[in-house]
Amino acid sequence: MYDTGKTLNIAVIGAGAIGRTHIDTLARMPTMRLSAIVDPAAPGQALAESLGVPCLPDVAALIRTGLADAAIVATPNETHLPVSEALLRAGLPVLLEKPVAESLASALKLIEVVEETGVALLVGHHRRHNPIIRAAHEAIHSGAIGDLVMATVTCALAKPDPYFEAAWRRTPGAGGPLLINLVHEIDLLRHFFGEIATVQAIAANARRGFAVEDTAAVCLTFENGGLATLCISDAASGPWAWDLTSGENPARFPAHKVSAHQYAGVAGGLSLPDLTLWRHPGTPDWTVEMQPEPLTVTPGDPYEAQLAHFADLIREGGAPRVSARDATANLIVLDAIRQAAETGRTVDVNLAPLTARETIAA
Repeated sequence: MYDTGKTLNIAVIGAGAIGRTHIDTLARMPTMRLSAIVDPAAPGQALAESLGVPCLPDVAALIRTGLADAAIVATPNETHLPVSEALLRAGLPVLLEKPVAESLASALKLIEVVEETGVALLVGHHRRHNPIIRAAHEAIHSGAIGDLVMATVTCALAKPDPYFEAAWRRTPGAGGPLLINLVHEIDLLRHFFGEIATVQAIAANARRGFAVEDTAAVCLTFENGGLATLCISDAASGPWAWDLTSGENPARFPAHKVSAHQYAGVAGGLSLPDLTLWRHPGTPDWTVEMQPEPLTVTPGDPYEAQLAHFADLIREGGAPRVSARDATANLIVLDAIRQAAETGRTVDVNLAPLTARETIAA
């Protein structure tokens, strides 16, 4: 355990877009500070120089210097396992950006390393730390909309051409909106409604022509009942996406006043991120006007809340809000979606690699 009064020295590994978001967030955390950047590329070195912190070429150099109490890993997906394993075996807690790994085999290996070392690893599904999501989770689990009947999730992201100059964003197993973006939606649906039973999917790459998809349509069934449809594209123009409506990252994305998620249950509906509950005044009846009820929530920065939770894990231990095991379930669902898109068949979600231990979605 760490001295609760000590400022924690945090290294950020990978100075790309999400790495910079973490760096900016660290500057707002009163008991945490950026102690080093690990990035061999010139932009990372320039950023480190502008911030007055060391820039190191690799994780081995970071471990040798002893500059960090913990690290944030914001590197390409295929590096998540080797980078995180080196840090964990050196006794350094890790906040690992999603997805947990590029493959199920790598994710399962990382779970083994976490359990073997006993060092904290938090996976960066930052939305779980958003007060909107926490209020929605409470409303859903208190029965405000009753049992889920259907959910509709839209994610239209018009990513400009320079975004794809990074080769990994065009590489199967690392890039594509299913792995980069849809993993967030899968994580939230599991968080709200429990485990996913089956998937169907159609994917296309016609708009960009890369080896990875640019657009996909997905249908899910849940073990507890209910269906969900998800449409996602990184080539479609429209404001209907969590990133473009939630205001989570105002430095990068505008916040449009529309909803991107709609959940309909037997007793009512809930839209997000506007956090509006819709219910009939009596027995549900499509001929009777429903009444909107905006749920109250105290706004908060989910990236700051995530770092505060990470600091608690470093200082006090405990269970991470999103563990490697939980995040691996998301990866299994994504693998099933890719298989369904490739085969045109309904695919069962097989969580058997994880069911030897405790239930993962809480």
